[in-house]
Amino acid sequence: MLTLYHHPFSPASRFIRLALAEYNVPFECKTEAPWARRQGFLMKNPAGTIPVIEENDDNPVCGANVIMEYLDETRGYAISDKRLLPDHPLTRAEVRRLVNWFLIKFEQEVIGHLVREKIYKQEMPNSQGGGQPNSDALRVARNNMVNHLRYIGYLAATRKWLAGENMSFADLAAAAMLSCADYLGEVPWAEEENVKSWYARVKSRPSFRPLLLEKMLGMPPSATYADLDF
Repeated sequence: MLTLYHHPFSPASRFIRLALAEYNVPFECKTEAPWARRQGFLMKNPAGTIPVIEENDDNPVCGANVIMEYLDETRGYAISDKRLLPDHPLTRAEVRRLVNWFLIKFEQEVIGHLVREKIYKQEMPNSQGGGQPNSDALRVARNNMVNHLRYIGYLAATRKWLAGENMSFADLAAAAMLSCADYLGEVPWAEEENVKSWYARVKSRPSFRPLLLEKMLGMPPSATYADLDF
């Protein structure tokens, strides 16, 4: 059995959960608070970051990008019609570029601020950075969200899927990021109809259903979160 160390509202962890579900990989989740730097977890990943997977008592595989490559090498090659990292080198490069864009740039400029300020800080003790949201960080995230939605809208308008003709890891990475913001009501869907239409396609997939059932204690999801016809 594969074990995923994650946080329910970690965007990178959600990306891996979607990928595992798309590849029909059975797995169990263990929640890890990355800010706690638990000693047992640091033995698995000295960086203290999530997600991390373990399979069959082998060495842990750490980091969303590394896990993505691991899943492609161990599962993707066997299901060519549903492979999330395409065969053609140029298309593979484009998928990797976009995954990096969403997991690094989008996370650092938008989603990371939203999740940290509005979710993680509610769970963190004050000694580890918990407390009230930083309004300046939220303002930066909301301003940056507009530009990122425009870029995703451009991709969605000019391609069948974000990286090309077939759904790929790039779509799952972007959708995982947006799902966290959507829970918080922080996605101005009316601004980009192409993004909304693309996201509705991804959101309607069976792999997305467990994410839509996630709830944070004391913070209900936005009206659009679990609505497939939003």
